[in-house]
Amino acid sequence: MSLTNTPRTATIDDAPFIGRTFTRAFDDDPMMRWFFPDDASREAALGRYFTTIFTRQYVHHGVCERTGAAAAFWVAPEAQAKAVPDAGTIRELQDLLGDRARLFGEAVETAAAHTPQEPHWSLAVIGADPAAQGQGHGAALLRSGLANADATGMPVYLESSKPSNLPFYEHFGFAVRDEMRLPGDGPVLWTMWREPRRPAGDVRAPVTTTR
Repeated sequence: MSLTNTPRTATIDDAPFIGRTFTRAFDDDPMMRWFFPDDASREAALGRYFTTIFTRQYVHHGVCERTGAAAAFWVAPEAQAKAVPDAGTIRELQDLLGDRARLFGEAVETAAAHTPQEPHWSLAVIGADPAAQGQGHGAALLRSGLANADATGMPVYLESSKPSNLPFYEHFGFAVRDEMRLPGDGPVLWTMWREPRRPAGDVRAPVTTTR
């Protein structure tokens, strides 16, 4: 069966798909391997982690899309304050992370200190099943979300801990903004920024933002 790479809205019913897809997509991610270092339990832990943040957080306050083999979570400027883990979500994640919970919290605080203060869209999570690599699933989701941001004249922010992904994001107009080492001898995290682009066919003056 062929897999469509046309983006559509992800709903709460897609939680099992989201968990499976992101588990496969992030199996070799340096930060996820740092949070979940045990090879034997990582698959189950990743599935639970991504299902938790999707069902408790992003599906309610984000713009979530999927294709047949990938998914992405975006957060609009006006939803930034709401799209953070509530107390119940934090407890679930702490239980899941066990003795890595402290490092997780420190990593979140470190990254938060680098988050831009000006209004922006955030690409919170994007990932494709490696089995569908090269079929355009991730690119389709990225184009869809960037089109939404461009339509509102807003820049986009993301974080990546996988250096091989940086050229992919640069191809879509992102540039590295900061590079940081996470606490506890953690992996390097890169923050990236993309200025808004004028939508195709729009002949108005270019969109600018105050930095």
